[in-house]
Amino acid sequence: MYEVTKLSDITKDGIRSTSFATCGLTCSLQIDIQTEGDTIRRVSFVKGCDGNTKGVARLCEGRKIQDVIGTLEGIDCKGRGTSCPDQLARALKQL
Repeated sequence: MYEVTKLSDITKDGIRSTSFATCGLTCSLQIDIQTEGDTIRRVSFVKGCDGNTKGVARLCEGRKIQDVIGTLEGIDCKGRGTSCPDQLARALKQL
């Protein structure tokens, strides 16, 4: 019910670019993630609360995937059972 769906997954020159559709219960529709090894290089959200999603994305850059999952997993937004940060954690778990 709350799972994200992988839309694309491309690796070029050691940089993995993966896009996920969110579950439909959050304001964001899609999450695009760039990783290098186990480190997050870039995150961007399509739609969502602009300032909040930009802030979450910036806080994730340069951090280890597992650390970000531990920080964001389980965050709820307005009783929906998930949130944009939780959707990011779910996407990162699929990498």
